[in-house]
Amino acid sequence: MAEEAARPHSRLIFLLPAIIFVVLVGLFTVQLVSGRNPAEVPSVLIDKPVPVFSLAPLEGLTADGKPVPGFSNDDLKGQITVVNVWASWCAPCRQEHPLLVELARDPSIRVVGINQKDNPDNARRFLGTLGNPYAGVGVDPNGRASIDWGVYGVPETFIVGPEGTIRYKHIGPLTPENFGAFKEKLQAVAAK
Repeated sequence: MAEEAARPHSRLIFLLPAIIFVVLVGLFTVQLVSGRNPAEVPSVLIDKPVPVFSLAPLEGLTADGKPVPGFSNDDLKGQITVVNVWASWCAPCRQEHPLLVELARDPSIRVVGINQKDNPDNARRFLGTLGNPYAGVGVDPNGRASIDWGVYGVPETFIVGPEGTIRYKHIGPLTPENFGAFKEKLQAVAAK
């Protein structure tokens, strides 16, 4: 009798890998046909005010002979702002940088940068070599402000509306392939 009771249990153990496989195939299929972009990670901060923060400037960084300021949450009001989290040691940051320089040429958009966990000399050298698209550069030496923004890793770029609310989060580098869609998001924020 004990042998009969053990049989259904042994069948279940035998079928368990097949059941798990079928469930995983189903999940992958749903993801593929959903049309959702797997590169987009939802953020709980969308449509919320930017976190409260204040970042010191990157010491020694100048533009047109004047020091480039740091910035705080209060500085992200009044116009559409693109907040880019970057570091000189980040290879994708170097790749996306020309697109940020291009974006900064638009007078209706302010571009600022959070320099995360970086050596100040290297950060200044990076901007000196590639150009400085940032109206302000705030230094985040321990990554605390980046955590408050919900940053997973550098680079990440946010669109902040003129009222100081996060409207969009882009994870990873801006590329020629996704830059058009990013600019469409900017236009949508401007139209609101």
